[in-house]
Amino acid sequence: MKKLLLLLIISSIEISAANAQNIDRSKFITDSLQNYMSRALTNWRIPGAAVCIVKDGKVVLMKGYGIKELGLTNPVDENTLFMIGSNTKAFTATMLAMLQAQGKLNLDDKITKYIPSFKLDNKPAGDMVTIRDLLCHRIGFQTFQGDFTFYNTNLSREDIIGKMSLVKATYPFRSKWGYTNSAFLTAGQVIPVVTGKSWEAYIKDYIFAPLGMGNTLALSKNMPAALNRTVPHTIVDGRLTAIPYDQLDGLAPAGSICSSVNDMSKWVLCLLNDGKVGNRQVIPLAAIQATREPQDIVTTAHHLNGEDDYELYGLGWFLQDYSGHSIVMHDGGVGGYVTSVTLVPKEHLGIIILTNTDQNRLYDALRWDIMDAYFKMPFRNYCDNYLARFKDNQDKEQQLDKRRKDTVALLHPPALPATAYLGKYTNELYGNMVVTAGEGNDLEMRFEHHPKMYAHLMPLGGNRFYAVFSDPELGKAVFPFLVQNGTVTGVRIKVDDELERTPYDFKKE
Repeated sequence: MKKLLLLLIISSIEISAANAQNIDRSKFITDSLQNYMSRALTNWRIPGAAVCIVKDGKVVLMKGYGIKELGLTNPVDENTLFMIGSNTKAFTATMLAMLQAQGKLNLDDKITKYIPSFKLDNKPAGDMVTIRDLLCHRIGFQTFQGDFTFYNTNLSREDIIGKMSLVKATYPFRSKWGYTNSAFLTAGQVIPVVTGKSWEAYIKDYIFAPLGMGNTLALSKNMPAALNRTVPHTIVDGRLTAIPYDQLDGLAPAGSICSSVNDMSKWVLCLLNDGKVGNRQVIPLAAIQATREPQDIVTTAHHLNGEDDYELYGLGWFLQDYSGHSIVMHDGGVGGYVTSVTLVPKEHLGIIILTNTDQNRLYDALRWDIMDAYFKMPFRNYCDNYLARFKDNQDKEQQLDKRRKDTVALLHPPALPATAYLGKYTNELYGNMVVTAGEGNDLEMRFEHHPKMYAHLMPLGGNRFYAVFSDPELGKAVFPFLVQNGTVTGVRIKVDDELERTPYDFKKE
């Protein structure tokens, strides 16, 4: 009898657990998301955000949260513009796949067919690069390689493509995936060759206009003049601070679009409806399918549910498996903004998250919490888990920064007179940089292609200086000067890893 009672209890527990798993947790969206977002904006120190969820061809939720700019009261709404960064890439890849579907090009065409001047440091590799190679990040560059030179600078698109031959590729051609913004720019520049229209004109005529994305801007230069726009923010020395807009039009096909959740919902609804808007086929289904074909292995994705799932790359999209569901997704990060777009095609589910500070992981965490709700999975609170890791990393960075500042405060003199470090320096890829005198033994660096930016250098003793960039996105680092026989011959410069991981060696002229 006791055994039977125990079996009944165990059975009851198992049934209750099964029922718990089958609860329709999509009520999270209607009942809990407002409180979730209010708490998240406070904890992550995010001024404003916008979220849209579409399901089965309809908008389930579209809402703005918080404010457009710190210190003001203007609320974010569904039409407020954010810079979407690398979520631009899916637009560029889709446009090129559309041109393939129309028979105007082939994604396996060599890029030199359209841009004969294109070269890589490895000439045979440069001769073989195809449009597809450029759209799936397999030309041999390390992730972000070249971006200090190319990103938010005064270089034109033609200048950037020309300088790609000066990048010393980290990997052999097609041997390893490495996220490359300049590659996407190059692919996008095929569009004007084939169509006679600039990338920005073509996207307006064949994507934005047909989808009704009337508020979306193709170019970042137009963002400051927009009426309903957010302001970018970051954290500087522990304080949330508004910063200038990045100027990304030199890399436009890789990351210059500014949009709202209302406009982005039209893009996502179209993609989830096999390229149709009503009965109109705006984007050929073959083009959508081409962008979702796996091209490269990226890494293994580790999730809070204990799963280790694949992460692949298509054309402008990351591809993942998550608890048996095929996910198509991408993130976008530029100065002051991080965003995400997620598609679950078989579930007809789309999630758009836009935020106006680059110091958060809410844009990432929220999509998993939303998917868990729709997939009837337990609530794992990705938001708080990511926040704990984020704070731990911030604490480590602040401790490192404090140690460096403490060393500066000891007033260790440089090994040579400050005048020995002054002068013009050159890097083959970047170009010119000039070191001038600051106060006392401090130095200042100014860069040819970043005319509004400088680096302030403070001595740490020897030939090492603590460098703080005026643009907080470039970070803080220790710059060692190279000295031979008492003469300064060069300096190694390193920017924040989120911009570029490769150091730059500048030679003194």
